[in-house]
Amino acid sequence: MNAWIVFRKELLDALRDRRTLFMVLLSSVAIGPLVLVALSALVAGIEKRAEERTVVVAGIEHAPTLRNYLERQTYRVDGAPADYELRLKNQSLGDPVLLVDKDFEAELARGEAPLLEIVTSSGNQRAGSSVNRLTRLLRGFSSEQATLRLALRGVSPATLEVLDVQERDLANPQSRAAQLTGMLPFFVLMAVLYGALNAALDTTAGERERGSLEPLLMNPASRLSLVIGKWGAVAAVGMLIALLSCLSFLPAQALLRSETLAAMFQFGVREAALFLALLSPLAAALAAVMMAIAIRCKTFKEAQANNTVVILGVSLLPLVTVFNQSGEAPWHLAVPALGQVALMNRVLKGEAVGALDMALPLAVCVLIAAAGVTFVARQLRTAALR
Repeated sequence: MNAWIVFRKELLDALRDRRTLFMVLLSSVAIGPLVLVALSALVAGIEKRAEERTVVVAGIEHAPTLRNYLERQTYRVDGAPADYELRLKNQSLGDPVLLVDKDFEAELARGEAPLLEIVTSSGNQRAGSSVNRLTRLLRGFSSEQATLRLALRGVSPATLEVLDVQERDLANPQSRAAQLTGMLPFFVLMAVLYGALNAALDTTAGERERGSLEPLLMNPASRLSLVIGKWGAVAAVGMLIALLSCLSFLPAQALLRSETLAAMFQFGVREAALFLALLSPLAAALAAVMMAIAIRCKTFKEAQANNTVVILGVSLLPLVTVFNQSGEAPWHLAVPALGQVALMNRVLKGEAVGALDMALPLAVCVLIAAAGVTFVARQLRTAALR
């Protein structure tokens, strides 16, 4: 009963804080739509450049045969500007430049291999993304010329094709979309962390700094019930942010500007429920850890500085999946934050997430939360408040 009273009091205090409410709305409700809109704008820009089907060539007047081939492939041939190297470096030119030698047509007629040079800049992502497309296009021209030369000599082109190679992609549309939306779990995770941070610090170090913690401890309620009430309020704020973050993706899909991404990214009620089931225990564990660190501090700023370690750890752990190219390892699920991100990525890919997969992260979060609450209660019983 005492814990419930403290829970209600702390939760109301947290919700009355306008800064907390603003952070909740900004970090949880807005994060989903903003990230999805940014991703869709990126994909829409790539699709637009692909639909333009433009090839920038310097010296195309020396290669009418190449121009004919490019135009038959429905590509528009544009001349390269005189300062194309500078524009590629400063990223004002978004296409690689194809350089054609003046002896191209003569060498081609003699059966030689004319030199074609593709000029790009690795620091220019827009131009770099079009290099493979241009290379495939030139390989098609080379294959066509080789076929014509063999036909003129009465040799069947099929004699050079000793293999019939076909490619089969096992990834479903959701898995392909997850290559772009894989950053969404990280943003949701950080929203939950930062949203619960202010409440965790205010209910511990903040009360100590204001001098309101001593009168609270004079009540006949046990220290454990007081801590459970405070922890429950902080965890509830984190879970509220988790709920709003997960639900924000549902209407945010209507803002997608890319039809391809909209078709591949399927996030419904089931996915939102799985996200919430994964994030809620983590929010409770993070609340306990941040309170355990803050209870040893005398001021709010000191507690905020000490909790930087938690923020840094939670933000760096998901990067393990980026640097680990061998795929998800079993031990990932036993690491807080890393396990949640790994399972949320599975959800985005449309893969099955079983109860046993969720049991290990849940057990770890329960142990961390219990240890944090016990530590805070012990500190309130033994440590001086001043």
